[in-house]
Amino acid sequence: MSAYERIADLTVTIESVGRRRYTAVTTSGFERTTTEFRLAGDGLVGRGEDVTYDAADHDALAGTDPIDLEGEWTIAELSAALDDVDLFAVKPPGRETSRNYRRWAVESAALDLGLRQADASLGEFLGIEPDPVDFVVSTRLGDPPTTDRVTELLAIDDDLEFKLDPTPDWPDSVFERLRETGAVRVLDLKGWYEGTDVDVPADPELYRDTLAAFPTGVVEDPAFTPETRPLLEPQADRLSFDYPIDGIEAIESLPVDPGWCNVKPSRFGTLESLFETIAYCREAGIGMYGGGQFELASGRTAIQTLAALFYPDGPNDVAPGAFNDPDASPPYPRSPLTPSDDAVGFEF
Repeated sequence: MSAYERIADLTVTIESVGRRRYTAVTTSGFERTTTEFRLAGDGLVGRGEDVTYDAADHDALAGTDPIDLEGEWTIAELSAALDDVDLFAVKPPGRETSRNYRRWAVESAALDLGLRQADASLGEFLGIEPDPVDFVVSTRLGDPPTTDRVTELLAIDDDLEFKLDPTPDWPDSVFERLRETGAVRVLDLKGWYEGTDVDVPADPELYRDTLAAFPTGVVEDPAFTPETRPLLEPQADRLSFDYPIDGIEAIESLPVDPGWCNVKPSRFGTLESLFETIAYCREAGIGMYGGGQFELASGRTAIQTLAALFYPDGPNDVAPGAFNDPDASPPYPRSPLTPSDDAVGFEF
């Protein structure tokens, strides 16, 4: 049986649905808001985090009654029922991708509760032993860009590795200093984003500099244009995609056969799409690593758990929350992260 086939038949009993809102300032300079869905049953609580980025969508949710999911379900039955539930009933979300984010929150909460009611961790239920998880630290270099943040963190832990977002205003000195560290694993060009605060134009010079400065780095979300395509196609085995990936069809429609895939569970919406895509990547020989979205609660342990089970050695963007907290101070957790032997549900 596939991983999803095993999960699909897991039963979960839901007696009530609650929510909890989280807000925090991040090291990237913006205030993050998320909402955790809490499904309760048999004296236990399953949690799943809605990582929708627009605070207004969380504001609208706060004024609504909890969705009615009371009863006994299998995971597959619950997912099918959610097909007919508008999780943005008050008003449409600020961006359509948020529908998947909220769907993931509910389905992952149901899986967490079902596993807890079965007194099992996800790994135990699937028959997979979790491994220690390698992680990278995702950070921005400021305005104007400097390597100060990277240098500071490496001074504390010289084994740290990084996922960085190159931009056209990076001077040659930044590329040179970062290359000298040998600590940059992933370069996120953010070429597929549209209408967000992090859009980066498909600048051929930026792409050329990035590919040359980090010849073994994974290059994420490059945009294909007539100018960038000749640079990118020969590098397909180290290209990765994140923003457009919400299932198998999205991978198959990419302009190249990629060597890597950034697995952000919330982008898939359903557990079925997530686990089927993981299986597809394994079959196709596509490397995987976990992606984070500034999770503030249970969403972070969920992405760490998935990494431990399916891609522990990847450049996982699942670092502990201390690296995103401007008020945190050393010592910071070190990579790799070791899963707990006592974990239950979606716990890490």
